[in-house]
Amino acid sequence: MAVCEMHFASNTLQKSVSATIIVPENIPGPWPVLYLLHGLSDDHTGWLRRTSIDQYVRDLPLMVVMPNAERSWYTDAIDNPLAAFETYMIKDVVGFVDAAFHTRQERASRAIAGLSMGGYGAFKLAIRHNDMFCAAASLSGAFLINPVLDGFEDRQREMRLIFGESFTGGAEDVFALVENADKEKLPALWMHCGDNDFLIQANRDMRAHLESLGIPHSYYEAPGEHTWEYWDRHIIDALGFIKEKLLIS
Repeated sequence: MAVCEMHFASNTLQKSVSATIIVPENIPGPWPVLYLLHGLSDDHTGWLRRTSIDQYVRDLPLMVVMPNAERSWYTDAIDNPLAAFETYMIKDVVGFVDAAFHTRQERASRAIAGLSMGGYGAFKLAIRHNDMFCAAASLSGAFLINPVLDGFEDRQREMRLIFGESFTGGAEDVFALVENADKEKLPALWMHCGDNDFLIQANRDMRAHLESLGIPHSYYEAPGEHTWEYWDRHIIDALGFIKEKLLIS
């Protein structure tokens, strides 16, 4: 296993961007790829600094790509073409990884996961781009924006610059996305959230929504809060799901 920090040009964002990448060693490629997304307060280094993700995948024939998406919500900002972070993720990040590394480049060999904002991003990107990802895993996913905004006026301004004035029911609302999706083409969906996490109700609401639509999914709760201790513990469970979907033994 090798860990590297890569810097490359994003045509979409018109600037240099970064990603932390874990590459299998002594395991011949091509490899399947897990795109692992950070939360609102972190960057591409968060997962490696705060968890043992490198140890958890060290013997697996799996690349892990952790791109920097700033505070973008993995979304194309409504009025700023140089903040089109969904397009950047799908075109620039995946395109760079497939060009630079010996990857398997079909849907069945790509999964995406993340925590908090990254859990929202993983579900949104996998549902909207279901031709690219076979599975999505969310830890403490921020599926509803209101809990994230409560008490933070500066965040409300920040969100309006990304989403505009309306989020609920709009193009970036995962509840609406999954409701309007072709159910036969959806990726496998997996969720995990701490029972004392401030986002627990958003996760329970997403579970209920998926159940009402008859969409298969896996949902788990465990004692815990919105903390790295929780995510470090349960990324292991997410990896079990991802290994199964990517057919990694």
